[in-house]
Amino acid sequence: MSSPSQPISLTGLDGGNPLAFLAALGTFRTLAETEQHGSATLSWTNAGNKWTPLLHIESEPSREQLVAFLHEHLRRMADHPVLSFSTNLRIPAKRFREMAGQAVNSALEGGSGVAQSFLAAFGCDAIRTDNGEIEDTALRTMSGAGHQHFLKFMNDLAKETSEQDLAEALFGPWRYQDPGPSLRFDPIDDRRYALRWKNPSQDPSTTVRGANRLAVEGIPLFPTVPVHCRLETTGFTGHRSHNTFWTWPIWEAPISLDTCRSVLSLDVLAAGNPDPKEPRPRGIAAVLRSQRITVGKYRNFTPARTV
Repeated sequence: MSSPSQPISLTGLDGGNPLAFLAALGTFRTLAETEQHGSATLSWTNAGNKWTPLLHIESEPSREQLVAFLHEHLRRMADHPVLSFSTNLRIPAKRFREMAGQAVNSALEGGSGVAQSFLAAFGCDAIRTDNGEIEDTALRTMSGAGHQHFLKFMNDLAKETSEQDLAEALFGPWRYQDPGPSLRFDPIDDRRYALRWKNPSQDPSTTVRGANRLAVEGIPLFPTVPVHCRLETTGFTGHRSHNTFWTWPIWEAPISLDTCRSVLSLDVLAAGNPDPKEPRPRGIAAVLRSQRITVGKYRNFTPARTV
């Protein structure tokens, strides 16, 4: 089936921003898995100073129709068991295994498989910490310190995000006028005093709520898997605060969701210094990399650079 002649340009999203990249994938995954508007593919275009995602949707909905559909679908995740069974990912392995078993059984009985997809990305009960908790995703940026809760914030976003929030995230401009919660994927969430004009403790934190909400839906595209007694997250290398990097591809040809999953997990992306010519035959126009840093009690991501 041919792609629509006029793709929807998500002008608010920049492929070089970790939060925006995840939001683009979350939007794509939602549309591709529901097929409410027919088949959907995703590509990127170089818009001068940034990579902008293009959605190719069979029924060619308007911007307003797209936002309305996303809002209607995504709000159903509010209080979904996979977002509300815990406030954080510091979870006893036994409890996580029980939740995973329920999700698998539900999928086998004809359920949506949503919980199964999220749990595979959240962590694995086969790899455990010394105190019997699961090892979890490298995308986790908080674990309760300072009243910042990874899963609770996702559930709060599912409850609170409006159509207007989604429209701002997708089509811009990002005004950073929304109060939290923020999942700390945006490099601007790194609020160290040395990087700001004034003390951040006296400067209320603001974010782009819609982008955070859409980013939640992108997380299942980065599953975790045990490798040599360690838990690895798709797209990530390193395990310590000084050497953990997230690397992702940018492609210019429209691809399906299944192809996207394959592209995100290419071995060439894990190389320390990948040869820029190697990914090109696969249709990859650029490879971007962000460092995950630890600042005090929290993790943050740096602006991406081309590798």
